Amino acid sequence: MAEDCVFCKIVDGKLPSYKVYEDEKYMAFLDKFPRNPGHVQVIPKQHYKWVYDVPEIGEYFKFVNKVVDGIRRALNPRLVHLITIGDEVPHAHVWVVPRFENDGHGSLIDISKVKTISDSEMREIAARIAGHIA
Repeated sequence: MAEDCVFCKIVDGKLPSYKVYEDEKYMAFLDKFPRNPGHVQVIPKQHYKWVYDVPEIGEYFKFVNKVVDGIRRALNPRLVHLITIGDEVPHAHVWVVPRFENDGHGSLIDISKVKTISDSEMREIAARIAGHIA
């Protein structure tokens, strides 16, 4: 774990999160600055700087896919984008962003468009997704 890493602090329970799913190696939680309702960050619990540093990347993406399936069942999006561009937090993470009709983005996610979602809505969205992950 990296002391100054916000995602490591979430894994350790030192910072709150809207957790949707976890196992012994990976964790998924709603993004604090969502681009759409249901925008999830999927991280390895062990600190790796970049997604391509995760040693069992296939296993990691199987976990990501479980989260995608849960989002699809819970929120019925038009499609789901997987994005690995984020270097705003130096901890491997995959953005899982559901897309909806007229969601304010073009064909690609406009990362500057952060949605305001209340705490109660975030808790409800997290619970819905969590309830649909097998």
